[in-house]
Amino acid sequence: MYEHFRKEEHPFVDQVRDMIESVTLFHQERLTDFLDPRQQDILTSIVGKNEECELLFHGGAQGCERKRALLRPIYLQDEPPKWGITFLYASFSSKFVTILHRDVLGALMNTGLKREKFGDIVVGDDFFTFATATDTAAYIRISLDYVGKTSISLEETDTMELEEERWQTEQVLVSSMRLDAVLSSVYGLSRSKGVEAISKGYVKVNWRLVDQPAFTLAIGDYLSLRGYGRGKVMHSDGTTKKEKIRLTVGRKK
Repeated sequence: MYEHFRKEEHPFVDQVRDMIESVTLFHQERLTDFLDPRQQDILTSIVGKNEECELLFHGGAQGCERKRALLRPIYLQDEPPKWGITFLYASFSSKFVTILHRDVLGALMNTGLKREKFGDIVVGDDFFTFATATDTAAYIRISLDYVGKTSISLEETDTMELEEERWQTEQVLVSSMRLDAVLSSVYGLSRSKGVEAISKGYVKVNWRLVDQPAFTLAIGDYLSLRGYGRGKVMHSDGTTKKEKIRLTVGRKK
């Protein structure tokens, strides 16, 4: 099974296998922290068509990117799932301060909790809302007093509204699956600009910084280029007579 995943993904693969064993052998329900889309893809591919398990995802609201996964025995499929998700909300005066997504995330990470304990973060003109695991919500309310230099007070709220995820897709030709080659095609950059962005640490693959232009991408990988947004290698459509790889790629709108 490991051959289908990168080495750095093997610990998560092991977690998934442990979850499946808990469900199939011991009839336990297993609820994860918030997973990024790549982890959701891995979990889905490993569970596959296992007829003994039901796999569900939920981030708290329609359109969430980061979601908790619930794996449980199939005979529980008619019971409502318990997601353990709480929304926290804070308002601020936009006349005097600007708060961005990265400011909120940075403040949350300074509480000492791992990124997996937080779901999506929505930042408006004068408020921000985020999803978190219910068992950590009280701790965050006590620990998070400031975002940057702005004093805030968190309150629980019932909902969090997000825009539905949409992808703009196109077909491109690349000479190889090297990161610099695919990145340039996805974002319409020259190869040299792509190499420069990678070398400067502006590029992430599956939410992890990658600074090697020769890094080999795979189908299903998510890209992120600072200032350009999210991209994805969606699927391969074969090769041309000149051995170019024909890919369908997407950019998040």
